[in-house]
Amino acid sequence: MTTALYNRDILRLAASIPHQAPLERPQASVEKRSPVCGSKVRVDVVVDEAGRVTALGQEVKACALGQASAALMGARAIGSSRAELVEARDALAAYLSGAREDPGDWPGLDIFRDARAFTARHASILLPFEAAAEAAEEAGS
Repeated sequence: MTTALYNRDILRLAASIPHQAPLERPQASVEKRSPVCGSKVRVDVVVDEAGRVTALGQEVKACALGQASAALMGARAIGSSRAELVEARDALAAYLSGAREDPGDWPGLDIFRDARAFTARHASILLPFEAAAEAAEEAGS
């Protein structure tokens, strides 16, 4: 992997994942795993009546890119709606694949600009957002 891919900003984020403990009583818990690299992320959520995340727990066993993504997701997930999490997941997936030129409205996702060329890393980057969106959808139904 190149230095640009695992740069200082990625490594700082990877070392600062918020909400790194499972919730005692989640409304939903979703685990996602990348078959390519073995990265694994579990996200627990509680949502309110309006469908906004009120509590979040994460267990992250991933490369620095997956950890950085978990840090960005966790920094803003509380207070976010199911729709916002789904939009963030979809925008990030489209950005990584080259289907769109910007990563959407979720703060910080442009940090993965250099990872776009490394398709084998996309799954790890997407895991936290996929798990969070799916957990929020499950909790709200």
